[in-house]
Amino acid sequence: MALLGFLIVFPLVVAAVLLAVRGDGARNVIVGASAVIIGVASVVLVATNLGTSGVYFEFSSVVLDYVCTGVSVVLVGIVLSFAVRYKNLPAGALALVQLVGALVLEFAFAHEVEVPLGLYFDSLSLLMAFIIGVIGSGICVYALGYMRDFQAHEPEGAKDRRPLFFALMFVFLSAMFVIVFSNNMMWMFAGWEVTTVCSFLLIGYTKTDEAIANAFRQIIMNLAGGIGFLVALYVCAIQLETLSFVEFLMLGVADPALVALAVVALAFAGITKAAQMPFQTWLLGAMVAPTPTSALLHSSTMVKAGVFLLVKLAPIMLMSPVPSMMVMLVGGITFLLCSFMAISQSNAKRVLAYSTIANLGLITACAGVGTPEAVWAAEFLILFHAIAKSLLFLCVGTAEHHIGSRDIESMDLLFDRMPRLARFMMLGIMCMFIAPFGMLVAKWATLVSFVDMDQVALVIILAFGSAATFMFWAKWLGKLAGIAGEPENVEVTVHKSEWASLLLMAALLVVACVTLPLISAYLVEPYVVSVYGILGQDIATDNLWIASICVAIVVIVLFAGMGGSKARKVDVYLAGVSRGSEERAFQNALSGTTVATARNWYMDDVFGEKRIAPVGVVFNSIIMAAAFVIAAVAPMVL
Repeated sequence: MALLGFLIVFPLVVAAVLLAVRGDGARNVIVGASAVIIGVASVVLVATNLGTSGVYFEFSSVVLDYVCTGVSVVLVGIVLSFAVRYKNLPAGALALVQLVGALVLEFAFAHEVEVPLGLYFDSLSLLMAFIIGVIGSGICVYALGYMRDFQAHEPEGAKDRRPLFFALMFVFLSAMFVIVFSNNMMWMFAGWEVTTVCSFLLIGYTKTDEAIANAFRQIIMNLAGGIGFLVALYVCAIQLETLSFVEFLMLGVADPALVALAVVALAFAGITKAAQMPFQTWLLGAMVAPTPTSALLHSSTMVKAGVFLLVKLAPIMLMSPVPSMMVMLVGGITFLLCSFMAISQSNAKRVLAYSTIANLGLITACAGVGTPEAVWAAEFLILFHAIAKSLLFLCVGTAEHHIGSRDIESMDLLFDRMPRLARFMMLGIMCMFIAPFGMLVAKWATLVSFVDMDQVALVIILAFGSAATFMFWAKWLGKLAGIAGEPENVEVTVHKSEWASLLLMAALLVVACVTLPLISAYLVEPYVVSVYGILGQDIATDNLWIASICVAIVVIVLFAGMGGSKARKVDVYLAGVSRGSEERAFQNALSGTTVATARNWYMDDVFGEKRIAPVGVVFNSIIMAAAFVIAAVAPMVL
């Protein structure tokens, strides 16, 4: 329990120190050392508890209960101050509703409900702890160099707010640990709302009109999700007379009808946090934030809190048709439509955002199916998506600072202009959609789980969504792989902190893919067995090892030529009479001059956001509203 407490408290101490530190040198040392300490502590926790079915600690504190209530008051106060300053009525109103709801819950209903086993961890918690502690800390290190360049591009005389930025990053890490280690649902809710407000402050970091508008969109949607969480807490405290998460799950499996409303409300909170349609716009808007924010909050960790909660609820979903149908359909529709919309995007961060929402939709659909096989697949989707997307977001941020654009069409010759970065980016992209990398293995397991449950609609959705996935990733990969000419290498000025984080993410990605069978045996399968009593693996271990070997070969080929090359340079061959190799110009059929260009096809008229997004918003809104009504007024149907 001491290690759990350390992982929760230490980042808060670091955050407090960073608020007072103004110099780059001291900040670099504090962030770097703290990241290493948190990362090592997370690895030690995972390594010393591999294969655990769950460890629960007798820890309860009335003082801590009041502290969590106080945190809720402070968070609402922050939101209200911004709502008043920027005259945003919806944000202020939702914050007040949540404040009143939290205070009434604590002092009228929850105060007498005891949760002796306040903290716990199981194998799923350990997987999340690894993602938070290692990937999250690595992103904090990357932010050192990135935010130095970011500040350099600010207008002269602009206030340096990096102390607040880094403090919020570490507060966020602490809140994520609270979410995954808390068995007391009131404590979990406090951590849940801290991540919401941290995200709000970081999205609005630049204080531009666009940033402020997008920050308020995020806080409005996530406050709505927080109110959904509160509804579930009211049901647990009043009807079930427990705020223990493990007891709630046990009651749900034993009597799904009894907890149907609470499960629907918690699933709604998870769907909101995971930016599923109709809430996808908050994550898309969050892309205005500095790249480390996108990588930490909106790719690897914060949105994973939503799917973490949904996966924990999966055993109840298997037994309860209304929550299950809601989660399956919302996730499936989101995966399909956001994969389509990603095709129409040329902005690399928006492609990553849509891909993130789509993959979270696939994880959500797996949680809705609720079988052991689906949960096995969901855990691997969480792991590989977190690592690959963190790597890709960091790569895009570095590329943007050195080529002056985040547009995919501006990444011509990146293989020559930034050879190491281009390879890292290609590795992340290949992991997302190419065999034998981990994401495709997990998607295959997802497909098998859907087939086994006769979920024909989900099978069709997965097939068409995966085809769209192939299209938008292949376009980007083709841009990176093109080599012609001898452009200037611009990656020599990349900060060492950025290279360290990029190398960490790339190494984690390779190691995770190569050791996939071991991760399955010692981290994923123990959770599935502890929950369902049976093994949920659909893919033979031998096949997993074959995929691992193939990954190692692909990585060797990709990085083997990263050193100096003595290959003879030749002019670009343009299948005709050349009029300028540097410009890629050639003589055309009318003896004129044509410049060869390579541009992707985005089909905005077919897959544009204005055409597709309203469909998902309407359908998913109706599905969730119907689920709430049925769960609230017709429990006997369940």
